[in-house]
Amino acid sequence: MVRTSLLFLAIALGCLAFADLEVTTVNPWQEMGRLGLGLLTPDFFATDRLLESLLNTLAFALLGVALANVFGFALALLFHYRIVRMGCAFVRAIHELFWALIFLQIFGLHPLTGILAIGIPFAGIVAKVYAEILEEMDPVPLQVLPAGSGVVSSFFYARIPQAWAHLKTYGLYRLECALRSSAILGFIGLPTLGFHLESAFSQGHYSEVSALLILFYIMIGTIRWWMRSWLIPIYLLGAAYLLSGTHVEIYFDTVLRFVTQDIVPHPIRVAHSLDWATLTHLYDWAKSLFVNQAWPGIINTLLVTMISLVASGILTLLFFPLISPKFFGRWGQSLGHVFLVVLRSTPEYILAYIGLQLLGPSMLPAILALALHNGAIIGHLIGRYTEPLALRPDSPHGIDLYAYEILPRVYPQFLAFLFYRWEVILRETAILGILGIHTLGFFVDSAFADIRFDRALLLIFITAMLNMLVDGVSRRIRAGLRLNTTPEET
Repeated sequence: MVRTSLLFLAIALGCLAFADLEVTTVNPWQEMGRLGLGLLTPDFFATDRLLESLLNTLAFALLGVALANVFGFALALLFHYRIVRMGCAFVRAIHELFWALIFLQIFGLHPLTGILAIGIPFAGIVAKVYAEILEEMDPVPLQVLPAGSGVVSSFFYARIPQAWAHLKTYGLYRLECALRSSAILGFIGLPTLGFHLESAFSQGHYSEVSALLILFYIMIGTIRWWMRSWLIPIYLLGAAYLLSGTHVEIYFDTVLRFVTQDIVPHPIRVAHSLDWATLTHLYDWAKSLFVNQAWPGIINTLLVTMISLVASGILTLLFFPLISPKFFGRWGQSLGHVFLVVLRSTPEYILAYIGLQLLGPSMLPAILALALHNGAIIGHLIGRYTEPLALRPDSPHGIDLYAYEILPRVYPQFLAFLFYRWEVILRETAILGILGIHTLGFFVDSAFADIRFDRALLLIFITAMLNMLVDGVSRRIRAGLRLNTTPEET
């Protein structure tokens, strides 16, 4: 484990030599001061239609997660088929914002754009996690069922009761993730919280930003109080009714043109026949796209990912004592909990957007955003992991307790969570290119802006393949180090 950690640390240090970490704003400290003052003086009356944007954020999240759970649960039952596993890996490798950009070209600002953008990748994630949960259930209840019990009855009477608590816990966590995804959909024009956040940021109205974020934190922080099983049908009906009031039409000729023409590679689209000359033009087109856009995007995406992965690990080691009873009392843990909840509840996209306003366009805001967000998530999990640890009567205190007693015992679990998040960090790194950082998302967004949908789809495909490759490497490392991750905790 130490050798693996040192190897990744060396890779990250090597990546730093090639990364663009320049601060380009004239006076970042002045802007940070304005932001800090705005955060301390929230203005809850500055945003028009604030309640509507919050409800829209919740509605997209609820309907997206409902769709993901229906299809994800069905796919989990078929997850033993290789084609199902590969299909789920592919759809979850594409970020929700990429899906939103695709559906935006098909449906426009129709609610289907947001619901499908959340529901499709989340279905792939849910299928994987639910399959892992069901696989880990105790087989004994199946053995005591009466002879001749059918597959369906065995499933609902023996497997589901065991797994229900885990499925419910993970479903609630997935809703929290969906709220973050729903919020950032506003940055591409959907009527969620991100739409008002982008407007407030661009105008320097930081008190308005503070109010929006506080309400968002309250929504996520109280999710366990207002989300009850018996209220789910009411919430879903209310969400559907709210979004049905959006007067945006779907033009099926646009859908047909997108599927049959727009995404077809240009050399094939303009060719009269699929002959050798057409294939040559297709090769030249793909080669030019890969050399000039995909390859630089891959390199920059990996640079940011590897630095962010190691930075997330370093911050995790600093953060987890903040909520551990082994280091702080009740009040200290409460403050640490609030601090980590704020960081992990704020989407990386929003953190990076703030960083870009303060520091200018470079890789630095992306790295800071990814490290802070993921460090807070893993730090929270490791902090909880320390709670049941029993200490010897002669255990040291302070830094010695941390270095010689706690850290060696939680380090395997820390690495398990960190490598599990590697895939997620790569997905987020790619999408941060939409903000102007030259990762793969930058070239995808540029292709959409230039109405070159064939290029955009190919770049998204390359992004998905890269993500699946990193996920495979991560699984091999975890298996080689015998690291286990509880599915509902990730």
